[in-house]
Amino acid sequence: MPPGRYFRMLLVGYFEGIDSERGLEWRCADSLSLREFLRLGEREPVPDHSRLSRTRARLPLEVHDAVFTWVLQRLAERGLVRGERIGVDASTMEANAALRAIVRRDGGEGYREMLVRMAKESGIETPTAEDLIRLDRKRKGKTLSNAEWESPTDPDARIAKLKDGRTHLAYKPEHALDLDTGAVVAAEMHSADRGDTATLPDTLASVARHLAAVEAAPSAEVPAEMVPDKGYHSREVLKTLDDGPWKTRIAEPKRDGFSRWHGDDAARRAVVNNRTRLLSGVAHVAFKLRAEVVERSFALILDRGGMRRAWLRGRENLHKRYLIHVAGYNLGLIMRLLTGAGTPRGFQAGVSASLAAIATPDAGLVIILIVVAGDQTAAAVISIAPDPLG
Repeated sequence: MPPGRYFRMLLVGYFEGIDSERGLEWRCADSLSLREFLRLGEREPVPDHSRLSRTRARLPLEVHDAVFTWVLQRLAERGLVRGERIGVDASTMEANAALRAIVRRDGGEGYREMLVRMAKESGIETPTAEDLIRLDRKRKGKTLSNAEWESPTDPDARIAKLKDGRTHLAYKPEHALDLDTGAVVAAEMHSADRGDTATLPDTLASVARHLAAVEAAPSAEVPAEMVPDKGYHSREVLKTLDDGPWKTRIAEPKRDGFSRWHGDDAARRAVVNNRTRLLSGVAHVAFKLRAEVVERSFALILDRGGMRRAWLRGRENLHKRYLIHVAGYNLGLIMRLLTGAGTPRGFQAGVSASLAAIATPDAGLVIILIVVAGDQTAAAVISIAPDPLG
């Protein structure tokens, strides 16, 4: 399968909001315009989902990252990457693995097997499903730890609480966006059990690499603002980033009592410097942008784009698909700049045509056609002369 066709099919997944690769196959086979977009011959079949999987396995993560970087360079050519204010936030993605199928890391005992064993130890010889549910609900010390349990079908998935409050096996996508333009400059896929302060260094390294590719990398002499929420606030993070290429504006959580520094003057200076920068009007504007722009990217990529639930297994496989999905989001910024709509469906919905016919005094006719697409308007005027024979 040609790599260009593979990446085009993944882009269709974002613009059409299709989550599974079987759905991609069906949608591309059902549309003549998408067949033309994939550059398929008249009788050439659409690649099936198994060919997509084999191509993804053969292409390393670095190739997918190179495609993401290429799209980012196209944005930079149109002034959509400035690199002056970077907003960072993370969300959750449901993994393609069942929580009830988890097993213990040490012995491989399943969760249901554990309940059956506990029921027999309590005196129930042949426990029913209702007995197991009742026992699981009432037993003390009920915890699910990633250190003790894992999924046999997707070992990279971790037990975590999703945004809707459910506990499930999940992954943690993390975005870094240019707050002035809305462009995603880095999209990382982390384990769901890693905290924000633990994943931030990897995401910032990816941001620096991608901004360097578009000649917008920050430096100690010309630092860029970094605007995360309070989940990223810690003394070690602020101390590491102080006097570097990032000017931190990390929201500080409210804490009772006094801070004790235990002689760590570097951490104290970094925390005070960050606290001082939070008091400016620039910080208030930056946090409003972060709440709007970063959350919008998650809504469009995960919810509308169909990636809130994963259909692939393995963090690297999922990261490959996610990078191209986010590249489609960035391409939507160029489409919105050129046509006023961020997706083909949005452009089609925004196209309107008006037709008017005006009779002239000499029995002629003037036809006016006005087509509006986004912020562009085209008009055509057709004049029909009167019939000399009446």
